Amino acid sequence: MFTIAKRTDYGLMALSYLAEQEEDAAITSRAIACRFHIPAELLAKTMQLLARNGLVESRNGPKGGYVLSRRPETISVAEVIRAIEGPIAMATCQIGDATGCEQYEKCTIFYPMEKIQKKVTDVLEGMTLQDMVGTPAGEIR
Repeated sequence: MFTIAKRTDYGLMALSYLAEQEEDAAITSRAIACRFHIPAELLAKTMQLLARNGLVESRNGPKGGYVLSRRPETISVAEVIRAIEGPIAMATCQIGDATGCEQYEKCTIFYPMEKIQKKVTDVLEGMTLQDMVGTPAGEIR
């Protein structure tokens, strides 16, 4: 099964929540974790990773927390996934790592899988945090 890591899921939830806030309103990772019943320590580490990758800014002080570093319509879901998980790939050989794959030289599905990966990546590149704002749980736009 092809899935996005739970950590990425939590990161996307947190970022879409930040996108809903007033501009420059900093929210702590603990407040976000409480809001969505996410493990606080895991979300804190995820937010630090997103800050290191320039998607959020960390603010110190009594009114500190995290804010988006850019407008939500300029941050793609693909950027968030790459910041947390690394390259987007359906299989490791799609990112140039065929190590240990005995079928690589004879693989008949490498190029079809590459097409699938491109389509998935295009969808993720085309969807922004703004597109994720305000979607009730279980509803697809």
